[in-house]
Amino acid sequence: MGDHFRPASMEDLPLHLVLEILTSGKLSAVDLVCLELTSRTFRGNNYGLFSKEFRSFVDFAAFKLCELHPIYSSLHLNAQKEALNRCNGSWKRLLRFLQSVERSSDLVETSAGNMQIRSGRYHTLLIKDSEVYSCGSSLCGVLGHGPETTQCVAFTRISFPTPLQVVQVSASHNHAAFVTQSGEVYTCGDNSSFCCGHSDTNRPIFRPRLVEALKGIPCKQVAAGLSFTVFLSREGHVYTCGTNAHGQLGHGDTLDRPTPKIVELLECLGSVVHIAAGPSYALAICQDGTLFSFGSGTNFCLGHGEQHNELQPRAVQSFRRKGITVVRASAGDEHVVALDSSGYVYTWGKGYCGALGHGDETDRTTPELLSSLQSHLAVQVCASKRKTFVLVDDGSLYGFGWMGFGSLGFPDRGVSDKITRPRVLECLRNHRISQVSTGLYHSVVVTNQGQMFGFGDNERAQLAHDSLRGCLKPTEIVLKEIDDTNLYQKVVERVALLFDF
Repeated sequence: MGDHFRPASMEDLPLHLVLEILTSGKLSAVDLVCLELTSRTFRGNNYGLFSKEFRSFVDFAAFKLCELHPIYSSLHLNAQKEALNRCNGSWKRLLRFLQSVERSSDLVETSAGNMQIRSGRYHTLLIKDSEVYSCGSSLCGVLGHGPETTQCVAFTRISFPTPLQVVQVSASHNHAAFVTQSGEVYTCGDNSSFCCGHSDTNRPIFRPRLVEALKGIPCKQVAAGLSFTVFLSREGHVYTCGTNAHGQLGHGDTLDRPTPKIVELLECLGSVVHIAAGPSYALAICQDGTLFSFGSGTNFCLGHGEQHNELQPRAVQSFRRKGITVVRASAGDEHVVALDSSGYVYTWGKGYCGALGHGDETDRTTPELLSSLQSHLAVQVCASKRKTFVLVDDGSLYGFGWMGFGSLGFPDRGVSDKITRPRVLECLRNHRISQVSTGLYHSVVVTNQGQMFGFGDNERAQLAHDSLRGCLKPTEIVLKEIDDTNLYQKVVERVALLFDF
């Protein structure tokens, strides 16, 4: 008789190999929790492979993945300890926090695929599995569908000159920018200020066009302001082009630039990891967590306590003095909101309509902690005209500021159109929000299941509804091209949501 072989299982693997699999960097915090729940191998004794302070292989794997994460690894020891304490000592929750923050400005993994949503002035851009879609007003070609298109009432796929994978988009008033998997940048829209980076024409760019000046400089992020654009390379260098009347290009002068030019001062200050662009100012966060601002000082948006323009990047000293490590920031029309490495939120700028969330309409000249959200672990911040959103790690979304057109998502306007303190969007409680973006008068969110909800003004079809002028409460947006969600991914997400980690 032939030999009988027992089918191999995960429990037969050498323990060091199991550990290697868990720390490969390919697994999310949700994946680790699912493994811990479904296999005793991952819950078992560590057999001396690691300290007893870790209860399981999964705990230790989460610790190792946190150590390797770029945000955590750049923190000084005290900041690392505070971040862990904010997560109740759970390495799995800390890992989820770090991954959520990173994905807030990138693609988010959903049960329907990888997605990113970005709202412009009167339009919306969507990435779904590397394909890009747009809807709304196509003023100056911002939707990227050609000169014959003035408006799209539903999300329509954008065609690029060659097949490519888009991983990040930015939507401004009248121009848009796209970053590909290979690091190339494409732009379209109004180029009268040369904000699209094409010096050979000041006419509208109606279809996405490669920014030739950045060839050989792979980029990872782009931020579109009003008539100017900021580019971040994979090497951590910042480039800018377009209008420079307020010094928003950061070159120490007010000369416009028709093609991207490197911001030399930031070269001396360390590698930049994140950028943001307001109407006429820009923000850059270095690897050490220092926030720099430059451009128009109107409304105290630069955070320096005064309204002078800054022609070159200047560190926001309020954060430096307090030893606060900034990891993300969002530049609104008249105010700024920032997130630190412990999940705390700070706002400054014009307080009109309660956009700063401090319970009043008073301006803040420098960053101020949003105390009402101290008990929550924030993972994304988003600012636009007179309104702000904060996404916390349990998937709840808070909004505050001006409720006009329903763009905050609260249908019960009552006697006031202002929300001066953070208020949770109860109508989205049954959904776990993964990303939020807000335009001038409209807002869009993506859930972990890949659903999209829009609310606010839809006069120009920026919410992709052809029969509604506006939505006072979140209304689902259906992208017909999206396939049925993967059942396994859906089960994994739902199981993980049952457990607080």
